[in-house]
Amino acid sequence: MPNLKDIRRRIRSVKKTQQITRAMRMVAGAKLRRAQNAVTQARPYATRMRATLGEVARMQQDSVHPLLDPRPETRRVEIVVITSNRGLCGAFNANVLRFADRLVAARARDGVEVTIRCVGRKAIEYFGRRRLRQRGDKHVYDGWASYANAAELATQLSESFVSGAVDEVVLVFSEFVSAMTQTPRNVRLLPATPEAAASDAPLPVEIEPSAEKLLAMLVPKALEVEIFSALLENQAGEHAARMAAMESATRNTEDMISRLTLQFNRARQAAITKELVEIVSGAEAL
Repeated sequence: MPNLKDIRRRIRSVKKTQQITRAMRMVAGAKLRRAQNAVTQARPYATRMRATLGEVARMQQDSVHPLLDPRPETRRVEIVVITSNRGLCGAFNANVLRFADRLVAARARDGVEVTIRCVGRKAIEYFGRRRLRQRGDKHVYDGWASYANAAELATQLSESFVSGAVDEVVLVFSEFVSAMTQTPRNVRLLPATPEAAASDAPLPVEIEPSAEKLLAMLVPKALEVEIFSALLENQAGEHAARMAAMESATRNTEDMISRLTLQFNRARQAAITKELVEIVSGAEAL
């Protein structure tokens, strides 16, 4: 049985851990509010961008943009996996990585050559240990997700698709549903698929200078917005998962402190009782 000094040392250690987890929970909560606002503001823009792309693509059916051109046969697929750079966020990264693993296994069973592009340090470490084929240029976004990161990644993916290095690009990330729920999902980025229109009737609009030129500018922009939206969703989910994990850890430290305090009191009472018994025994011996 540990002595009083050991129990007292453990209580101090757990209290220090509790201070850390409580501080991390507060920091994650503050970051979550900011990240949630960013996601809320970005979603309407991304939705409207997809709808606009579908409208313009429907009007411009004579010439197809290279990023909209589907391949007759899909032989090479690149899967872009987005995770966080840091841990201590529960099963947030593990859920996304398991989801990506299942997607890789499904494509491999179909005889498709799969390559991985990692966005986030946790994905780099995970797939590096499994020695899956990865693209040489891995992306690790430091700090807050920025549109520049999304634009850089979109450019590299577009170049790979247009050059024929890959036939399809799939994005895997964690969608922010609520502060308690983050759902892994996948989206096909390339070839870009415009949203289906409710009606095939021509739109009562005129595009200047031409729908073809607008499409040439709109498709790369839509790809950047899609990636940036996924980065924001993943970012908000990370902070929500970390806040929940640190809150659970703080509750666990409180329970542990209660148990250790009870154990300390019992040990101290036992020591006092033992001393009293020794004193009484000594007095009776006299």
